[in-house]
Amino acid sequence: MTRRSLLARTAAHAGDYLEGLATEPVTPTAGLEELRQALGRSLPESGMAAEDVIDELVRDVDGGLLGSGGGRFFGWVIGGAVPAALAADWLTATWDQNAAMYACGPAAAVIEEITGVWLKELLGLPASASFAFTTGAQMAHVTALAAARHRLLADRGWDVERQGLFQAPPMRVLCGGEQHASIDRAVRMLGLGTDALIAVGTGPDSRIDLTRLELEADVPTVLCLQAGEINTGGFDAFAEACELAHRHGAWVHVDGAFGLWAAVSPRYAELVRGLELADSWTTDGHKWLNVPFDSGFAFVRDAAAHRAAMTMSASYLITGGTARDQLDWTPEWSRRARAIPVYAAIRELGRDGIRAMIERCCDHARDLVRGIGSLPGAEVLVEPVINQGLVRFLAADGDHDRRTDEVIARVQATGETWFGGTTWKGMRAMRISVVNWQTTSDDVARAIAACALSSDG
Repeated sequence: MTRRSLLARTAAHAGDYLEGLATEPVTPTAGLEELRQALGRSLPESGMAAEDVIDELVRDVDGGLLGSGGGRFFGWVIGGAVPAALAADWLTATWDQNAAMYACGPAAAVIEEITGVWLKELLGLPASASFAFTTGAQMAHVTALAAARHRLLADRGWDVERQGLFQAPPMRVLCGGEQHASIDRAVRMLGLGTDALIAVGTGPDSRIDLTRLELEADVPTVLCLQAGEINTGGFDAFAEACELAHRHGAWVHVDGAFGLWAAVSPRYAELVRGLELADSWTTDGHKWLNVPFDSGFAFVRDAAAHRAAMTMSASYLITGGTARDQLDWTPEWSRRARAIPVYAAIRELGRDGIRAMIERCCDHARDLVRGIGSLPGAEVLVEPVINQGLVRFLAADGDHDRRTDEVIARVQATGETWFGGTTWKGMRAMRISVVNWQTTSDDVARAIAACALSSDG
């Protein structure tokens, strides 16, 4: 079989899967041992025909795929992939460019350069800010906070890239206490240690309590803010927080893994007021832009600090000139040309299409929370600010946590839809998240009906 025939055969398998997302169960139907039996084989001593590999792979994973790419998945903040981004991702693998430098992938480097400019414009960030394309928000945090570490310590006469952290001035990372765990892990990965994390506390709206900030000009400090808290979708008061932090020489970092995209919608513009005053920002493309996974973005106001924290050189590299070499800005060396699907998605949707998708998702989230919350024995905990909301289910014996987890498990078992659980303010809750471009009002109605059936009795 020729490569062209193999790719056509694979495309047919992919088409079947995508068409089935609207009708097949969202929840996997195969269990762990069943999948191990189907996929587990002895290490092959000899090869087999490529078409047989693909056909058997498709057969053996049947029942083991979570339908998170479809419109009926409302669990973790996971989007789908708009058509142009999916197709461009296939081409990215086909072209197989190492997007480390202009020299080993000229077109990939230029696409990343252009797409970074587009993203800053879409998100309302300073045009002069530097940017990096990473695997996701986790490594985007590492990149941005590495830049913060460089600047804060360099301003105190310490070259952290050369001297390391032993005997360096100790840093503090202030957060509300409801930050995403990827911030904690970034602090660990950067050698600061989680003891450097100081939870300031939040108000009932999950905003960081600025009255409890203790800032000292002589202590290198990062203040972490949120654009879209993971459970409530809440936004911190950026303008006020940035003014206060900068007055004391602190660096302000914004975790906007999904919420940063609210900046594209005039409807939600007030939520991001002052966000552009921060020093670094992160977000994901595989969430609200709906491109395939492996797509995160970091933006840094202080481009010199960003480059100093990331850049690397070796005698065999071909660098220099006016081209942008990606390894100067990212924590990776060999890397996928992940800007290509982002470029394609932005071209397919345009600013208006992205805005419409964001607003549509927010409308669906609100309908889901209100519809599920109005069911007998259900209670709304958090009405969506944007696309995130919380409900719980009440038990006659008062054990609402147990009842909520039971209903979530029953809903998942129906295969009609998928919601996950979380703990918020000490209570178990069903978390509702809508970020998929394919979600329709019919999907919302089916999800509410599945919750009604699962919570009955």
